[in-house]
Amino acid sequence: MRKSHPVRRVVLTTAATVSGIVLLLSLKPVSGPSSAQAAGGALPQATATAQESPQGGARAVGSGTVTGEAARTQYGTVQVRITMSGGRITEAEAVKAPRGGRSDQISAMAVPRLNQEAVAAQSAQIDAVSGATYTSAGYRQSLQSALDRAKTEGPAGSNGSGGSNGSGGASATARTVTGDVARTQYGPVQVRVTVSGGRITRAEAVQAPQGGRSGQISADALPRLGREAVAAGNADIEAVSGATYTSAGYRQSLQSALDRVGG
Repeated sequence: MRKSHPVRRVVLTTAATVSGIVLLLSLKPVSGPSSAQAAGGALPQATATAQESPQGGARAVGSGTVTGEAARTQYGTVQVRITMSGGRITEAEAVKAPRGGRSDQISAMAVPRLNQEAVAAQSAQIDAVSGATYTSAGYRQSLQSALDRAKTEGPAGSNGSGGSNGSGGASATARTVTGDVARTQYGPVQVRVTVSGGRITRAEAVQAPQGGRSGQISADALPRLGREAVAAGNADIEAVSGATYTSAGYRQSLQSALDRVGG
């Protein structure tokens, strides 16, 4: 019987060893870059989603108007309405404020300042007006409820079916302009308007005659003049009985504000 050649034995042994190594490598889990991509291909998308989720709760609430809940105070009711554009407060107005006697003067003095503070602060964290503590507290309360509603419900006519004629771009653009100061016999009158979609959506006197009887007249006349301006869509509004000079000054300042919008 012929003996196996030593060289042949070495070759066979080497071949068996290589085959075993190849077999072991084929059974080892793949952990290269291509494997990681296959196993984790959805991770970048999941990360992007996680980054967007917190922002979803703080998205812009659009443009339009929101009225807060009426706040009851010791001297009367305060209710605030805000106009928003692009998620920001562009106008704040007290549609209800304490009336009668001394309350008329306090409201006429405090409300315009509170309105300005709300627009400047972009929140309900505004300082109380000296001498109008209760009115200020009620204003803040109603303003906060309006902001809460804007976040949950959205402003009226914004980004939804409330848009006019389907032209969402025009209705979503609001511009606020302040007119020139009109000097009257009893004091200055200055009007600020908000125009959206080519129409007046808000008109407010940021300055008006104050003190004594003038304060009472302003408190009574200015809200009516503001409503007239919105209804008419221009400065051709009737004078309020008993407030002839204030009405004339209001019309003059309103017209200058509208001229600026047009320009």
